[in-house]
Amino acid sequence: MKILLDFFPLIIFFAAFKLYDIFVATAAAIVATFIQIAVMRLKHRRFEPMHLITLAIITVFGGLTILLHDDVFIKWKPTIVNWIFSLVILAMQFTKKSALEYVMGSQISLPATAWRNLNLSWAAFFLSMGGLNLYVAFFHNLGADPEIRTEVWVNFKVFWMFGLTLVFAVGQFFFLYRYLKDDAPSG
Repeated sequence: MKILLDFFPLIIFFAAFKLYDIFVATAAAIVATFIQIAVMRLKHRRFEPMHLITLAIITVFGGLTILLHDDVFIKWKPTIVNWIFSLVILAMQFTKKSALEYVMGSQISLPATAWRNLNLSWAAFFLSMGGLNLYVAFFHNLGADPEIRTEVWVNFKVFWMFGLTLVFAVGQFFFLYRYLKDDAPSG
């Protein structure tokens, strides 16, 4: 259920884009993100920082997209979100607990160097994803019709960014695997 809630705004954005256009999709994503936050609050009695950051950015950049009728702003949103995550992860390298240790530290025990490497790899990943989004949004297929370029960007945002994140997360699991303790009884 949580994963569906996490992807709810993205699913709504994609459906609205396919049925209407980028502007309706942007408005739908803003509303869906508010609904997502409300459901999280009602169900878990708290907000997740990632959702609040996304809400703020989609409200501002999505609002500008709708107000100015210019999709440039919504195309910047994934880059801004990814770069904020990268900066937060990098900044938390200098605190008592790194970002991923703060999130996953109660579930897995890692040496300090492993936490640092894990954090740096995620920071680099988010930084790269932000740059890749900029490339696809503004430089890829420059000779194509603007509507086609927008459709390519939406498909990249919905499918490729998700897929690349999934592949990267699986790769991180293999990095973490060597640190997992075998809790199964031997027999």
